Amino acid sequence: MRAFSGLTLILALSSLLPGMAAQAATQPWLKLTPMQQEALAPLAQQWDALPEVQQNRLLATTRSYPRLSPKQKQRFLDRLTEWSKLTPEQRNRAREKYKAFKKVTPDKREEVKKMVLQNELEKIYGITASGVSRIPEVSEEEQRR
Repeated sequence: MRAFSGLTLILALSSLLPGMAAQAATQPWLKLTPMQQEALAPLAQQWDALPEVQQNRLLATTRSYPRLSPKQKQRFLDRLTEWSKLTPEQRNRAREKYKAFKKVTPDKREEVKKMVLQNELEKIYGITASGVSRIPEVSEEEQRR
């Protein structure tokens, strides 16, 4: 379940990024705490143009940031960076996939997660000419990442 917790967070943030009409920033970037700036660094350039509602939702996500391990913090930042680079169409597709995924039963969800992880590993390591994967079996620990 943790393997997709970062994805869940990013998808939850999906409605918070640019693409909507900007309103005046109620919380200018320079007024954010150092911890908030660290957590929201991928959005530094866009921050002041974000509507107030988006800023408030993003600021809410920073409350748990100090309690994250360094690895979790990096994952959060990486995913927020990836999300901020998506086009509006890509974000919409990701939202639709997320909605569909949430409707799937927990058992089926785990099966899908394993398939996605296996697919990602195959992209990295490739497949042999016979079509047999050269990828070792995925451990439980790797699945949780």
